[in-house]
Amino acid sequence: MGSGAWNFLKVLLQNFDVLAGPVISLVYPLYASVRAIESKSPIDDQQWLTYWVLYSLITLFELTFARLLEWIPLWPYVKLIVTCWLVLPYFSGAAYVYEHYVRPFFINPQTINIWYVPRKKDTLGKPDDILTAAEKYIQENGTEAFENLINRADKSRMGGGHYTMYDETY
Repeated sequence: MGSGAWNFLKVLLQNFDVLAGPVISLVYPLYASVRAIESKSPIDDQQWLTYWVLYSLITLFELTFARLLEWIPLWPYVKLIVTCWLVLPYFSGAAYVYEHYVRPFFINPQTINIWYVPRKKDTLGKPDDILTAAEKYIQENGTEAFENLINRADKSRMGGGHYTMYDETY
């Protein structure tokens, strides 16, 4: 092997992440996403939608911490390995992340709640929500006044008509 070929191979290996990164993280996923759109299977849709969400998160992470990542020489290779794991059908990493982390978050939000905001309490110490407000209104004004309030809201929303809680005539 000549000196020129060795130098070319050396440059190729030193810049492998720069060359392989876009192919692995963009070109193949774009192709696979189009195929998933055209297929009837929801499994590949889940894989590629999840991949694009995770890829966006990785990109946001890189943009946010670009100055710090410059000091980590292995970061491009770590990103390439993680991207390969997410993309390659043999591993189906994106589907794994969806099943074990994303789906439980949305299916059962009580288990992981990063958006927790305590409810406001009124003077009686009850949560300030619609049911509590309705109960309070009924206590202060009576059931009939509450039904009249609902009827007025229905008439204004439906453009007139008659509706009570006990019958379904309009």
